[in-house]
Formats: sequence, C-alpha cells, structure tokens
Amino acid sequence: MARAVTTCVHCGFCLAACPTYKVMGEEMDSPRGRIVLMKQALEGTLTLDDARPYIDRCLGCLACETACPSGVRYRDLVVPFRARLESEARPAHERVFRQMLLSVLESPARFRAAYRAGRLARRASPLLPATLRAMLQLLPSRVPADDPLPTHVPAVGPRRARVVLQTGCVQRVLRPSINRATLRMLAANGVEVFVPPGQGCCGALALHTGFDARALALANHNARVFPTDVDAIVTNAAGCGSAMKEHGYAAPVRDVAEFLDALGLQTPLALPRPTTVAYHDACHLSHGQGIRTAPRRLLQQIANVTLVDIADDEMCCGSAGLYNLEHPDTAEELGRRKASAISALHPEMVATGNIGCLTQIERYLDLPVHHTVELLDLAYSSAT
Repeated sequence: MARAVTTCVHCGFCLAACPTYKVMGEEMDSPRGRIVLMKQALEGTLTLDDARPYIDRCLGCLACETACPSGVRYRDLVVPFRARLESEARPAHERVFRQMLLSVLESPARFRAAYRAGRLARRASPLLPATLRAMLQLLPSRVPADDPLPTHVPAVGPRRARVVLQTGCVQRVLRPSINRATLRMLAANGVEVFVPPGQGCCGALALHTGFDARALALANHNARVFPTDVDAIVTNAAGCGSAMKEHGYAAPVRDVAEFLDALGLQTPLALPRPTTVAYHDACHLSHGQGIRTAPRRLLQQIANVTLVDIADDEMCCGSAGLYNLEHPDTAEELGRRKASAISALHPEMVATGNIGCLTQIERYLDLPVHHTVELLDLAYSSAT
C-alpha cells in the first residue's frame, strides 16, 4: 500500500481515464483524489467513514493504471483499503447484506433460486427499498436451462495442450453457452480440457468487494481441487482471471483469448455473410490483465468479419461486479454512454470478454452481444 501511495505524483493523467470522474466531475471521485483520501485515512488525519463513500464509488476498473505514467498499481492500494473498510467502517447491516449478495452470486444453484424468487417479487417492487428495486430491474426476462458440463473433454486430433477450465458462477446461469463454446474451441484446437466438479467460485467478487479472507478461502479451495499436471488454468471471465492471476496457482492462469492466441488457431473460421463487429474491452481484461491485442487478433481471423473499435474503448461500461447493484444510477449512466458509443459505429453485433460487460451492454443496446469465444465458436460452426 505504501508504495502505491508514494509512487503517485498527482499528475492528473488518471482523471480523463476515470469513469466516475467523468460522470461526477469531483476530484475525490478520481483515482488521484482517492489516493489522497486513503493516505489521509492511513495517517489518521481522516476517518475511514469520511473516506468510505468515495472509495465505494470507485468501480475498480483499473483504467487509471493503464493511463498512469508513473506506474502506480492502484489495485495494491484500493483492494486492501476496501478490506479495512469492510472490517472496520462498514455498518453491520450493510456488511451482512453484502455477504448475502456474495453468497448468492458465488453459487449457481443459489443464484438460480434467487432469480426465480426475484421474478415473483417484481410484482411488489414499488413497496421494496431502492436497492432491492434496482436488483430486480437487472433480472433478465429468462435464463437458460441448467447445462451441466462434462468433467473431461478430449482433444480433437493430436493433443497440443492440457488445461483446466474455471467455469465461473453467475455466467453458468446467465450464459452457459460461453462455457460450451470454450470447450468446443479448445478441443477443436487440440486442447484436452478438465472441468473439476468440485470447483467453486474463484473469489474475485469477494476480493474486489473487500472480503479478502473469504476470497482467499475460495481461491485456496480451487487450488486444492485443480489438477497440477496441466499447462494452464483457463478462464473466460475477465474479472475472474484478473483476481486469479494475483493468487498464484500451481499452473499459470490464462484468459481463453490469451491462451488460444498464443497457441494458434488451427480451425477454419467464417461467418456466412459480411458482418461488422464492435469489440468492447472488458476492464479486467484490458486494464487488469493487459490483454487487448489477443482477442482482436482472434476475431480478425474470422472471414467476413470487419472489426471496429469503440470510441473511448478504455471506459468502463458500468457493470463492475456488485457495482450496478449498489450504485445503479452511475452504472446506468455509464451503460448508456457505452451503448451510444457502440451505436455510432452501426455494427451488427458486439463482442466482449466478460459476462458482466455482456449483460450490461445488452441491457442498453438492441444488438446481439457475444463473448469472444462464442463468436469464434459460431464462426467455426459456420465454416465446417
């Protein structure tokens, strides 16, 4: 934490990259301002309660790290500071509510049950607190049926690699086709895949929310469950991958786009007609993991695809884990801005590398939104 504080020279390059500063226009809602607040709180000249609202409003998108010329690792400051806020400054009722949210989102079974209950509760939404109303508004009209995955998928043709697939939590309920597409694309490119049935949440949501002990316990559980004699642990959710790379597993953690790009595709890819695709950089893929070119290179290999970049593509869409549940107004403003920037390009579909971004953009844009690997799988199916 100390190094992150002292490295910041308060130059202001982070201001233009910060979504909350762009929306709110307040210095304390910028990375530079938040670093000052955290420094003052650590030194005892400001209370944690005074700093907490501004730290809570941070999306944790890490765009400031990409923009910073001094190399400040903002995550090394905000993540432990949020853990301190959670244990020392968060009112008990808020802490319990956030723990309940995490327990639902970390379990596909509990999330599916909560979805069914939420659909019924919509009828009484005018009588509910604002936070609960915001949560109900985010519920999709339907979710696909449960689609259990095989525990082992052999490589097609000569085996080029062996990996473990981290299957995610909310994604398994909202968009199980992402995992299916991941399995098909890996296998078709000579990758043997193991899907340990005992795996659970990776802990990313808990880590980014301030529950560091909970996050560590979840990550350690998966570390015990995952086989160690593999070339990589593959994830297809940017937020998961960003947190998992900080943990240190026996095998390297790789985003599916990063892995396939390094491996090299050996499958034909084509869409049936010319299609313009807008690519949205998920924050924890682009800023958190530094992965920008790999998904673009993969998508550019699809025949009949014209790939276009979005204006201010480094700007967060407003999803950010629990953010659109706890700060729905700011999340909505960012979602609408992102949808407007995409619409200006007149694409026929959108690709991105994170389930949160995917669902957020779908909410404000009447276009098909695919995970990168889903679009690759669609192109593979069309070409064969």
